[in-house]
Amino acid sequence: MMPRTMSAVLLTGHGDFDVLDYRSDVPVPEPKPGEVLIRVAAAGINNTDINTRIGWYSKKVDAATEQGGASGFAQVDDKDASWSGVPLQFPRIQGADVCGHVVAVGAGVDPARIGERVIVRNMLRSYVDYRPYECWTLGSEIDGGFAQFTVAPSRETHAVRCDWTDAELASIPCAYSTAENMLHRAGVGAERVLVTGASGGVGSAAVQLAKRRGAEVIAVCAAAKAGEVRALGADRTVDRRADLVAELGRNSIDVVVDIVAGPVWPQLLEVLRLGGRYACAGAIAGPITELDLRTLYLKDLTLYGCTFQEDAVFENLVRYIEAGEIRPVVAKTYPLAEIARAQCDFLSKSRTGKLVLIPPQVNA
Repeated sequence: MMPRTMSAVLLTGHGDFDVLDYRSDVPVPEPKPGEVLIRVAAAGINNTDINTRIGWYSKKVDAATEQGGASGFAQVDDKDASWSGVPLQFPRIQGADVCGHVVAVGAGVDPARIGERVIVRNMLRSYVDYRPYECWTLGSEIDGGFAQFTVAPSRETHAVRCDWTDAELASIPCAYSTAENMLHRAGVGAERVLVTGASGGVGSAAVQLAKRRGAEVIAVCAAAKAGEVRALGADRTVDRRADLVAELGRNSIDVVVDIVAGPVWPQLLEVLRLGGRYACAGAIAGPITELDLRTLYLKDLTLYGCTFQEDAVFENLVRYIEAGEIRPVVAKTYPLAEIARAQCDFLSKSRTGKLVLIPPQVNA
């Protein structure tokens, strides 16, 4: 029998860890036409969860994520502090990564889907009628996976057949789709690729996915994590504090896959070859950078901002999983109630791979 209430973490506003309210009396959502109800088995933690909580997407914020990750920011404009630029509706259940089992379906959905183990595309297109370059983010514009149950569009909920753990599957949606999208948009093939933030969720995914495409991967990470990153497939690692131009040389890289930005950003364009490509899907070291336009046009560079994802991106990931071509690294799991501790550990950047929340399990 389906319970009427569930445990969930409610985001009550923008701010520090105090705005995360763990409750056990939250109504279980009901699937609308075209939706499925999922019993959540695991939910990964991502930068976007923290960025949304602290209001980092607001243009009033110009600092690195870690500077406000625990305490929030004093200056946040609630009107533009979300992915879409539309004010967030509180309370909101965050969580862009969902792995679980379908336990009920809405009108128009085949009941045969009940029982499937699934992951959900985090960049949802159903709610914006599949218009190009528009999407809702699971856990931002709609409630997500930091709960025992969640709903999602059936057409964007993918059954996956593999021997992975739930925590491993929950590591895929946000980080791996972000990484695959950058590689897809930049058309990465058997060439020389530089990946920043290579020990984190997106960075470690980019290393594996670029190697899958036949690339030579140079990974930027902390020296202490170099061995772990090489184990993921990186051909070479460079310390994140190093002078990239001195280490790699100018015009030595075909593609830069970047989620860090910050003060080192101009060096990323310097190491790109003539006609090189730069793909960006984050700026955890700071969103404000300096661009010498002469570097851009004299080197015939192409810059890709990567948020919107074509359908093929997530479909490719499911195919890679089922073919055994990729496998994520799960650094640690936590009970859902310990979300603040998990986010604190995430911000410390002390572990390689994904941190995953496990909600209390119920029979449904």
